[in-house]
Amino acid sequence: MKIFLTICAFFFVGITNAAQILIPMDEGQKDHLKSYGLAFWVLQQEGREVNWLLNYKGGSFMIAQTLEIENECKIRGISYEIITEAESNSILSTISNPEVNMESIKMLTAPKIAVYSPKTKQPWDDAVTLVLTYAEIPYTVVFDDEVLEGKLLEYDWLHLHHEDFTGQYGKFWSSFADASWYQAEVTEAEAMATKHGFASVRELKLAVAQKIRDFTLGGGFLFAMCSATDTYDIALAASETDICGPMFDGSPAADDCQSKLNFDNCFAFKNFTLEMDPREYEFSSIDVNPNLRPVTEEEDLFTLFDYSAKWDIVPTILCQNHTQTIKGFMGQTTAYNTKCIKSDVLIMGENAALGEAKYIHGEMGKGTWTFFGGHDPEDYKHHVGEPPTDLNLHPNSPGYRLILNNILFPSAKKSKLKT
Repeated sequence: MKIFLTICAFFFVGITNAAQILIPMDEGQKDHLKSYGLAFWVLQQEGREVNWLLNYKGGSFMIAQTLEIENECKIRGISYEIITEAESNSILSTISNPEVNMESIKMLTAPKIAVYSPKTKQPWDDAVTLVLTYAEIPYTVVFDDEVLEGKLLEYDWLHLHHEDFTGQYGKFWSSFADASWYQAEVTEAEAMATKHGFASVRELKLAVAQKIRDFTLGGGFLFAMCSATDTYDIALAASETDICGPMFDGSPAADDCQSKLNFDNCFAFKNFTLEMDPREYEFSSIDVNPNLRPVTEEEDLFTLFDYSAKWDIVPTILCQNHTQTIKGFMGQTTAYNTKCIKSDVLIMGENAALGEAKYIHGEMGKGTWTFFGGHDPEDYKHHVGEPPTDLNLHPNSPGYRLILNNILFPSAKKSKLKT
């Protein structure tokens, strides 16, 4: 009898291990955002892996079945299916067909996530921290101290907070100079500059931007949104000149600062013109002018490109979604003027009719970067001081999915390079 029970138990375990959990990521998924968190959680478990099925049902995940993972899917409210070994093999066989635009990527480890963010961050400041928290993906907050001390080497992936790397405090001076949050930000930044021996916040932020450049060159994965994208490149381009007015650093900007910009230093942008008026809520011609965009909120859309999953693996990963047409959203930097984008930059999402790029990507040394225009994918025109978006109301947000594609990208890319 004991032998029979042992054989039955062995047989049952064998079937359980052979079965797979399929997490579909098409329109039938109840919570796309938490599905990424589940995949990340599995990767944190020693010896476990996740198959990312690119372009299969919206970029589904397939994981060896265990009761623990199945229960976690239930707890998180994620749609899933239990499929047999034969069914999973059939899916992988279909995906491997060279005539089918799909690919399977095996992910083995969870990337270490850092978010660059100040201590005075407001709840309306950052869509990335909102979605990481909602998806239950752990991250570490770093700021100027950690960056300048070389601690970025401890992380795989870095997100740049809604930040102004030019030292102009987001150009909020004209409208919010008397606001307590603005004054706290200025006080914190000036104290940080003094602490590290810099004469101005502009010099401090340039040093930080250069450290982040080195992180990327060395193999790091950089992701940024809104004004952290264009101001980052502007700061690098202006490394040899002063573009800040006296209300920002106590001294006038250099008269010839425009001519001294070095676009070779930039990750993404070229030939842009600075906006020198401190009363204008804009940094340069990189960002499209919101007052000149001939589009209503209902018409404001951008389209993801359709890539070859087997040949263009990186953009395919970054564009996984259940729709190719995504509603636009504004920000201090809403979208990028295509005339200001370098020729080697990959435009992954655009509104071609408006000459706007929304979602762009490129390589820098051994690393990569991705820039995403706009502030909050589920709040079309988010104003300062408004409450943060409740992602419980947007569990299937295609815009937020693009952020989470970037979170898993390091694991997928590293795993692919090993195969």
